Amino acid sequence: MSRETLEKILDLARWAPSGDNTQPWRFEIVSDSRLAIHGFDTRKHVLYDFDGHASHMAHGALLETLRLAATRFALRAEWKLRPGSPDEAPIYEVTLSPAAMAEDPLLRHVETRSVQRRAMRATPLAPAQKDALAAAVGDGYTLRFFESFADRFAVARLLWQNAGIRLTCPEAYPVHRDIIEWKARYSADRIPDQAVGVDPATTLLMRWVMQRWERVAFFNRYLGGTIVPRVQLDFIPALACAGHILMKPATRPVEFLDHVRAGVALQRLWLTAASLGLHLQPEMTPLIFRWYAREQREFSSLPRIARQARALAARFESVAGAKEDDSFAFFCRVGHSPPPRSRSLRKTLDELSARIR
Repeated sequence: MSRETLEKILDLARWAPSGDNTQPWRFEIVSDSRLAIHGFDTRKHVLYDFDGHASHMAHGALLETLRLAATRFALRAEWKLRPGSPDEAPIYEVTLSPAAMAEDPLLRHVETRSVQRRAMRATPLAPAQKDALAAAVGDGYTLRFFESFADRFAVARLLWQNAGIRLTCPEAYPVHRDIIEWKARYSADRIPDQAVGVDPATTLLMRWVMQRWERVAFFNRYLGGTIVPRVQLDFIPALACAGHILMKPATRPVEFLDHVRAGVALQRLWLTAASLGLHLQPEMTPLIFRWYAREQREFSSLPRIARQARALAARFESVAGAKEDDSFAFFCRVGHSPPPRSRSLRKTLDELSARIR
């Protein structure tokens, strides 16, 4: 295996999804048959990275993408955690070996898979599509589909309530401020404003308001500043789709590697959706706020935020027909639409390969 082959595999793997396009990994070529993925998480400065779980799921998506990429070169990629690696900075050791295998058909969708934040058609999923999505995540997970108008309306109300927390929590503001690249159709390390999902007038207003928290707080308190974003980003998209998918693990996660494995299933679900001509948008913040609420973690200086998170958790469990101790790994909406005109790209392999020798 030449270095050129290893770099081609990594160049494909870097297209794996990550929360807000953070790309929490760096690559190292250890030898002609071994790679090391140096993961990290953003829990110290990103509210939505609860105990690093969002980053851990991104690591899993990357490792699965790397496995798929290796099949293009008739290679088997197997990974394990380097002993002693902490969950804040795990190192995944990847071994490549020759194997008589064809290229995995999901690989062709790795670079074109993207997030669709705008309204999609409400054309129902075909039974064969649902079966393919359920098979994609494997025996370790089950999928529940929310497809009827009543179900989508219930999710829309949930997301409306969720957005009320997201847009008024001061601890979330730095994340929202920093993840958007303004006046951009594409972004290598953030989300371009044209992909956010709001109309041009709202984009202009957001760009000015989000420069300072004081402006955000004033608009929220006196001018109904959350209403338009909640309508455009949450309520309408929740209705304008084929349905929502909730992914549940067969067993409750007990270690961070369980979240890494959930990321493997997540990526297979997403790529399978793309192979079926579907688009997908993650809806993870209700799960994340529920994690905080059920673990009784205070995540804001405002007492009302904790109360709202507990109420949101209760509504989520009502919508999902779940109990307080049930675990869920992934939540998203799915549907039919043209490809997004704007999307996040990725850092170059050179930028992600600071540890390559």
